[in-house]
Amino acid sequence: MHPNTPPLSHFPNPGVVEVSAGLIFRAGQLLITQRPAGGHLAGLWEFPGGKREPGETFEECLRRELHEELGVAVHVHQELERLTHAYPEKTVHLRFFRSTLADGRVEPRAIGCAAVAWVTRETLASYEFPAADAHLLEKLKATASLWQVA
Repeated sequence: MHPNTPPLSHFPNPGVVEVSAGLIFRAGQLLITQRPAGGHLAGLWEFPGGKREPGETFEECLRRELHEELGVAVHVHQELERLTHAYPEKTVHLRFFRSTLADGRVEPRAIGCAAVAWVTRETLASYEFPAADAHLLEKLKATASLWQVA
């Protein structure tokens, strides 16, 4: 590869939607959001985030999306999970990052989503998530240490 050629990750694949999502833990709870009505997977719960724009890193995407959808600033920490899932209508490539609210006094608001909720490891199973999140959900339920504040 020529030294001035961007890595392949900078060239969007038209058949794949790249998504960055945050795992925002606070006092033993995890923030989840509900997808709005009328869209793909409407009504299901998910980890907040959104689609990556061309030329944007996954971390930049996450900071932008959480500001737009929840009105919060976040610190993006380590990537905890990476997966690709094929739905009948599209394929999504997801990256999940442990994140923290930059200002604990600013509470996330449902601006670009239907609702927000703080859940515990025990209550997580009572929310319905997209199929793509199944492996991560099992990991979260089984790994108590993920819920500890780093």
